[in-house]
Amino acid sequence: MKAELMTPDARARKCAELMFAKDSASPGLGMAIQSVGPGHAVMTMTVRPDMLNGHRICHGGFIFALADSTFAFACNTYNQLTVAQQNQITYLNPGKAGEVLTARADEVSRTGRSGIYDVTVTGEDGRTVALFRGLSRTVKGQHFPEEDTAS
Repeated sequence: MKAELMTPDARARKCAELMFAKDSASPGLGMAIQSVGPGHAVMTMTVRPDMLNGHRICHGGFIFALADSTFAFACNTYNQLTVAQQNQITYLNPGKAGEVLTARADEVSRTGRSGIYDVTVTGEDGRTVALFRGLSRTVKGQHFPEEDTAS
């Protein structure tokens, strides 16, 4: 597809497809991309028995991984290689065995090489499980050759 004909949504989807194809961690944890668009991504993950901690709730590291992956897919939607610079998470409610957790990442700001993204992780009943904020930094390179990434 020519750069001048590629819509921002098509660019975001292509970046996500290429990234997910090279990603061993996210699919290995059972994550799936539900939607992606410029500065936005939604992913899900089912809490498996091997993800439970000593309290028999989802280990925070797995919740963090879901939020972090969703953040990564959201900030890589512009065909510029982008990595995490810093992030933090606040756990509000436990993830339960067998439930599907959903993470939604939304761009708050993107200026120059820096971006800020908020991710909300929810349980099947709609309760907020965790709030995550990720700071991104673009680095040299693209996911695929394209002449113009400004659109």
